[in-house]
Amino acid sequence: MKTTEVPPSVRYILATCPTAGSGVHQWLFVTALKLNALVPDDEELAQLLADATNNCGREVPAREIENAILSSRRIAQNPTQISTPRWSARDDEHIRDILRDGPSLAELENISPVRFEGNKPHTEQIVDALFPGNPLLCVAATKEHPFTGPREGMRGRLCGQQLIVPSPMRCIFGMTQDGQTSMRCLNNTGGRRFLVVEFDQGTFNQHAAILSHLGERAPLVLVVHSGNKSLHGWFYCAERPEEQVEGFFNYAVSLGADRATWTRCQFVRMPDGRRDNLKRQRVVFFNPKGLQT
Repeated sequence: MKTTEVPPSVRYILATCPTAGSGVHQWLFVTALKLNALVPDDEELAQLLADATNNCGREVPAREIENAILSSRRIAQNPTQISTPRWSARDDEHIRDILRDGPSLAELENISPVRFEGNKPHTEQIVDALFPGNPLLCVAATKEHPFTGPREGMRGRLCGQQLIVPSPMRCIFGMTQDGQTSMRCLNNTGGRRFLVVEFDQGTFNQHAAILSHLGERAPLVLVVHSGNKSLHGWFYCAERPEEQVEGFFNYAVSLGADRATWTRCQFVRMPDGRRDNLKRQRVVFFNPKGLQT
C-alpha cells in the first residue's frame, strides 16, 4: 500500500507512535489490533508499522513487528484469548500527595540497609542474594540476544550484562506464541520471584518517593538506577497469590508505573550492570532482609 493510498483514519492511528522508552513495543500490538480489519494484508501492515516506527528513537526489528501482527491476528479471531488485566487510570492527585512527603533519591540512598562504595561492580554479590542456589537465569547484553543458563555458569560475567528476567526460568528453551524456540518467553519463565516497578515519566526524586511509598505495602528489596531516566524497584513476591500481586501492581500503575513489567519474561536492568553506552546501572537501595518477609 502506497502512502498516498492510506486512508486518513489509518494515518491518524499510525501517527500516534510513542518515542523509545515510552511503550513502542506495546503500541505495535495495540496498533496492529486496531488495523486488523482496515489493513488485512500482513506485508502491507508490516510496512506501515515499520514506517511509523522509523523515527521512534530505537531500531524496531522486523521480527518484533511480525510478532505484533501475528498476536493481533490471533486475538482478532478469538477475543477471549485476551488475558491482560485492566489497569487503573493514573491518579495524579494521589501522586502529588505521595510526592509531598516522600524521600528524594539521595535520602533513599542514605537509608539503604546495604550501601556500596566505589566504582567496583557488586553484581555477583547482589544476584547471589536475589537468586540463591543455582537457578536458571535469563540475561542479555542486548535484548535481541537472550541467554538462559545456570547461575553458576555465568559467574564473573554478570556485570557486563544489561538485562535480566527478574524471576528464575523453568527450562533453557521455551516455545513462543508463534511457535518459535526461544531462551526468553513466557513458556520457559518460572513463577514470579520479583515484581519490578519502573516509570516512563517523572524525575528520580519522584520515582524514589513513589517506590518508598509502595515499599510500605510490599517488600522493597532493591532499587536500580537505569543509567538513563528511571529507577527500577524490585519487590519480593515469591509464593504470593497472583491476585494479590496483581492488585499491588494495579495500585503501582495508578501511581504511574509502566505496565510492561507485569509480563513475567520482561527484561529489566541488571543490578550494577552496564548499559550499551557503558553507563553503570548502579544500585541505590538494597535491603536483603526484604527477602525474608
